[in-house]
Amino acid sequence: MFVDEVVVSLKAGRGGNGCVSLRRERFRPRGGPDGGDGGDGGDIVLQCDENMSDLEAFQFKSTWQAGNGQPGKGSDKSGRSGGDCVLKVPAGTVITNEEIGHVAAELTRPGQRIRLLKGGKGGWGNIHFKSSVNRTPIQFKPGAEGEEGKFRFVLKTIADVGLVGFPNAGKSTLIGLLTHAHPKTAPYPFTTRNPNVGVIEFPETFDSLRMADIPGLLEGAHRNRGLGHQFLRHIERCRLLLIVIDMAAEDGRRPADDYHQLIKELELYDPDFLTKPRLVAANKMDEADAKENLVEFGSEVAEPVLAISCLTEEGIPRLLATLYESVKQTA
Repeated sequence: MFVDEVVVSLKAGRGGNGCVSLRRERFRPRGGPDGGDGGDGGDIVLQCDENMSDLEAFQFKSTWQAGNGQPGKGSDKSGRSGGDCVLKVPAGTVITNEEIGHVAAELTRPGQRIRLLKGGKGGWGNIHFKSSVNRTPIQFKPGAEGEEGKFRFVLKTIADVGLVGFPNAGKSTLIGLLTHAHPKTAPYPFTTRNPNVGVIEFPETFDSLRMADIPGLLEGAHRNRGLGHQFLRHIERCRLLLIVIDMAAEDGRRPADDYHQLIKELELYDPDFLTKPRLVAANKMDEADAKENLVEFGSEVAEPVLAISCLTEEGIPRLLATLYESVKQTA
């Protein structure tokens, strides 16, 4: 199960109460107060973990709480502080406060830590209330409540290149060819049901690019039609979009119509998508009518078109070089 959105209730720990204690020692009948302070409550801490790929850990456990602080003790002993609750999330997680709709945190780098909610402060023991007119105070300060709230966690995949296309355009085959990812491929639509992320390695430059593939889009995807609509957020952070078009046109659709429909769906979902750099991969050039379709397609599309075949690997070296140069230009 791939989970990229959850709602959780979080509560930081409560501070421990201060202690009321009066010293009773032999030969010191007027020992005075010695009540210690309560311990602080634990914090809710978010940590970006590179080993996590989704939010499944929060799917069946929606309530998390940090440890409470322990009360103070006599002999001026402070209570133990409550343990922090550290929640590990994948890179690209956005945390929004459900009550006010405000983005509270965003984790993008592995190892990044953010304190989301602060634990309550421990209360004072009666030793703090001693004065010249109050030698044996019995006052104390209770521990403060920790912060709490309901939050929505949304995962937005971080990648350099985002693959966009209709079902069965060859996106999964392409990412499997260029990276070490192993997505399911089959000669029917919607074999990709979850986003896939792979790494393209360039040994000659000791560099790499991350490529993300989302389920194929359909007309009306921006209105929640098909599978791809719920995963469009995963290409929001991609630096470059690679539009994959099926040049074989086996189902009778014109490749140019496919391209314009994809661009329209991206714009209707989020107009900012159109500001991203784009390349077009004309796939399945090994098919019979592909070359003829490519001529017509190229006359109607303004973006650079790279003719490729995932079956014969025609044009793949050029595609890799173009992707590398294009992404580096966006840095």
